[in-house]
Amino acid sequence: GLAQGATLCKLQSWRQISYADVLCVCVCNWQMDYYYEYTECDSKGSRWRVAIPRSPEACTGLPEPVRGTKCTFSCKAGEFLEMSAQECTQCAAGSYSLGSGIRFDQWDAMPTGFSSLATSLENSPRRDDSSSWIPQGTYLESNRDECTVSLIYAVHLKKQGSVSFEYQYPDNNLLFEFFIQNDQCQEMDQSADTKWLKLTNHGEWATHTVNLKSGTNILYWRTGGVLMGSKVVKPVFLKNVQIEGVAYTSECFPCKPGTFSHVPGSSTCDPCPRDTYSGHGASSCTPCNTTTHYDILNFLEEHNETTQVMYKWLEPKICLENVTGAESLPPSGERKACPPCNPGFYNNDTATCSPCPQGTYSDGMKPCKQCPAGTEPALGYEFKWWNILPSNMKTSCFNVGNSKCDSMNGWEVAGDHIQSGAGSSDNDYLILNIHVPGFKLPTSMSSHSGTEFGRITFEFETICSADCELYFMMDVNRKSTTVVESWERTQTRQSYTHVMTKNASVSYTWAFQRTNQPSDVRRHVNDVARIYSISVSNAVDGVSSDCRACALSTQPSSSTCVPCPPGHYIDTHSSQCTECPSNTYLVSHAMPSPDACKPCGPASMSDKDHSLCYSDCHFTHTEGNVTLTFDFSLLGSVGSLMNGPSFTSKGTKYFHQFNISIKYRPFLNVCAYLSITDSQREKGDGANAVKTFICQSTIIPASGRGFHTALSSQSINLADTFLGVTVHNTLDGISARPEMYPQTSKKVPDVNFYYRSLETTSSCESGRSAVLTLRCNPEKSTKGDLSVPSRCPAGTCDGCTFNFLWESSGACPTCTERDYHQIEGACKGGHQDLLYVWTEPKLCIGGVALPEKKTLPCEGMEFWVRLGAGMGAFTAVLLVSLTCYFWKKNKRLEYKYSRLVMSANKECEMPGADSCAVMEGENEGDMEDEVVYTKPSLLGKLKAIASKVKNYEHVQLNSSHSKALVWS
Repeated sequence: GLAQGATLCKLQSWRQISYADVLCVCVCNWQMDYYYEYTECDSKGSRWRVAIPRSPEACTGLPEPVRGTKCTFSCKAGEFLEMSAQECTQCAAGSYSLGSGIRFDQWDAMPTGFSSLATSLENSPRRDDSSSWIPQGTYLESNRDECTVSLIYAVHLKKQGSVSFEYQYPDNNLLFEFFIQNDQCQEMDQSADTKWLKLTNHGEWATHTVNLKSGTNILYWRTGGVLMGSKVVKPVFLKNVQIEGVAYTSECFPCKPGTFSHVPGSSTCDPCPRDTYSGHGASSCTPCNTTTHYDILNFLEEHNETTQVMYKWLEPKICLENVTGAESLPPSGERKACPPCNPGFYNNDTATCSPCPQGTYSDGMKPCKQCPAGTEPALGYEFKWWNILPSNMKTSCFNVGNSKCDSMNGWEVAGDHIQSGAGSSDNDYLILNIHVPGFKLPTSMSSHSGTEFGRITFEFETICSADCELYFMMDVNRKSTTVVESWERTQTRQSYTHVMTKNASVSYTWAFQRTNQPSDVRRHVNDVARIYSISVSNAVDGVSSDCRACALSTQPSSSTCVPCPPGHYIDTHSSQCTECPSNTYLVSHAMPSPDACKPCGPASMSDKDHSLCYSDCHFTHTEGNVTLTFDFSLLGSVGSLMNGPSFTSKGTKYFHQFNISIKYRPFLNVCAYLSITDSQREKGDGANAVKTFICQSTIIPASGRGFHTALSSQSINLADTFLGVTVHNTLDGISARPEMYPQTSKKVPDVNFYYRSLETTSSCESGRSAVLTLRCNPEKSTKGDLSVPSRCPAGTCDGCTFNFLWESSGACPTCTERDYHQIEGACKGGHQDLLYVWTEPKLCIGGVALPEKKTLPCEGMEFWVRLGAGMGAFTAVLLVSLTCYFWKKNKRLEYKYSRLVMSANKECEMPGADSCAVMEGENEGDMEDEVVYTKPSLLGKLKAIASKVKNYEHVQLNSSHSKALVWS
């Protein structure tokens, strides 16, 4: 153990001071084990210089802290701070210093302070040597896989400063961001333009500068691939990182190869003169050994404006022509007649060819002429003569590790062809580029619904004695350069055509490379790529070499084709523009009548231009004697749905997002190209506008990628033609398939919107179709919820027909009087309420409103009870009163009668009656009463009794009277 401890100390350059312990205690050595740093400045502007161990192991013997220089201290350019003496010292020859800045332009190894950190899908840091930033001499190269890798550098600024760097970022399948954190790991505020780096063209270096605040700044360069297959992304290149704002630098930077600084105290390094070279940290340049430098065939033909063939040496000239065996320049050729111009151009008696004026054409040999009536110019470019480089083309040379290539031409014109140049090394990229600002279809095809806007065709060959490759690339709207096709080794003369399927600004690039690996044998300068002709059709800034006849949909009135207005066609009989009938739309301007206009589907109508059919968001369905009216405008303008998640073969999470509109017109740009670089793209880019009813995008979320912003792919058009609305499950060969959704027992039928897109795919030769089913669900909001069938989570089971279900209360029919009923309230206080309530469940929305509550007067049961009780009481009182009255009357009568009987018996005995007739001389008026023999009522009986009593009272009873008594 003691021996091992002594060995460890020796390996660590430490001095062993004790053998008493198993692990030795060592004394730090300044050169190997520690370095000086300053502490933070205190409130008085002072600080301390302390020694920091380079390794985490503890050691003794560190110098004691000493008071440092003032915080306002700084060094000049060309100086560095020597920490042991705390003095500014001039940089030695062969090195340089920025003074208040630091620069990293050498990447043979990762500079001190830089680190590379890979992040897993779970966003947890991990060390992975296979996924990291790799030093490549003069630049850093990012990883080529889909791992997220961060390049990190921390710097402490004494004042506000900045960071700038150069980069190449050619592949939009790779995400590239630059952001800054403080010492609390909090991200600094940055705009999207400073955080997300802009794409660059192939071989183009861009400079990015960001301001920094004083204090600690942690710089992050982060990349991460988005791979849907086995494709390998193009890496990001990074070089020349420069940071301003430091008070001093503690070391000087050595000059990179090819440069030198011959005096101490230099702030920059100068490039070596021609025919000299230098190594790393050189103070002078060494002359080349010219006796060992030679080259073969280092010249090319050049045609000047006078059409005389002349020769010149390739630049830079790296060969000797005045030594034995050296080639010399061939003599200049004889003057020849001017070659013809390219089609669409004419010779204007100068050394150059001029384009034909608009509306004219030329084959390049004859003067420009006006197109005949009934024709129009066919615009485009056709280059087959290469006397000078066309004005819309440029050429360059590119090599990441070789700046000598930058000033060279990549391709050279050679009469009947253009060919790759010599370059400066075998792995140079020799680049030829042509820019087309856009495409313009012929007037007769202005409403063309196909997918071809133009095409490029070129004829080429390659001659290679070793490895070589020719790339054909395309950059649309200056976003990213993608390889369209490539050819390796020798290729015989052949033609290649590429069709442009969108109207956009595009740059086509040819890049020729002799070998992919540096060669230590002689250069293959005779390996060459030749292009004989390039043709671009329908270029918006093109010229015309010919004229084409006007199509049927135009009126051939002049040398340009005048199209019919939208929704009109040429009638074959009258040759006049004729408007399509109502509720029809124009299928193709080239179709004759009456087949030009196609009727709109059920519950749809054509717009005023007759260019498409649409739904006005109203639909009526009648079944039996019941009519349902729907107003779908309550659903809103756009419905969105994101389903998933799904995963790629490498585990990347992604979602499918759908945007759906059923409004009056197809919406523009709702499926626009969404990505993290949107903020860098031009506003209102017409090429990115998508005119469609339904579209789909693929979303890669920020979670799991280590990024703070999600990424979206280019949207896919699923429905640009509206077919109609119906409750039936089929329309125009498209099926709704209701069995794919949960069934409902609602009385309101589902309403199906049918759409189609004519864009064909490899699996859908007839294009895609879509069915949007609107279902009334009163439990949902008016905005509702969109869903896809559970068995088809991507919205389609075959890739051709997409099905969507939109459940919403806004999909319910409009309310009518049959959707509510009346409820009568109780009669209280002589008033009764009439209420109106919806029939449950309520399956309607909008329309008629519930009538307000009504209050009506009423007669309740209490009134009749009181009335009956009152009448009963009155009747009872009346009967009792009458009974009492007549009882008293009867008692009086009985009393009088008794008296009368008693009086009669007392005086004499009453004699018998002689006659019942009226005595002669008596009047009927003397009769007080009349006996009527009828069935008497109670009231009549009482009345009769009263009358008898009265008669009794009027009889004079006298016993001495001679007449007999008469009874009435």
